This record gives sequence, C-alpha cells and structure tokens, in this order.
Amino acid sequence: MENVIDQGDVDLRVRIGGLHLQNPVLTASGTFGYGRELTAFVNPARLGGIVAKGISLAPRPGNPPPRVVETACGMLNAIGLE
Repeated sequence: MENVIDQGDVDLRVRIGGLHLQNPVLTASGTFGYGRELTAFVNPARLGGIVAKGISLAPRPGNPPPRVVETACGMLNAIGLE
C-alpha cells in the first residue's frame, strides 16, 4: 500500500509554555498513579507526559463535603488540595 504513512514520518512534538513534549498525549490529572500501575495497558514511554494531582507549598483544608458525587457517566470529585 503506497498511501500508508510510517509512524516515523509524523512529527507530533508540541510545546506547552516552556515545556517541550514528544507528543500531545497526556493522562488526565491524577488518573495514572506513579505510572507503574498501568504498564500492562499503556507504555508510559509512549505518552507525552503524566499529569499529577495538584500540589502546593503550604497545607490547605480542601473542600467541604460533599466532595464526591455519582453521575450517570461515573464519579465527579472536588476534594481540593488537602
């Protein structure tokens, strides 16, 4: 097939602010643990990056309850930084 594109021919590199990534594929915030937990499903080296949960320099109280709600499509949470 002459119309097949070799993956090596596609440049997916992106720059977000001052951060340079090999591709734009990122995990959703806090869904990938330390990366090792999901290696049976995804090779972390193939991702552009892993998005960690938020952090702060000082402790914060977090959001008041209720902080988790079930929806038809899954769960939503707003724990906050605690």
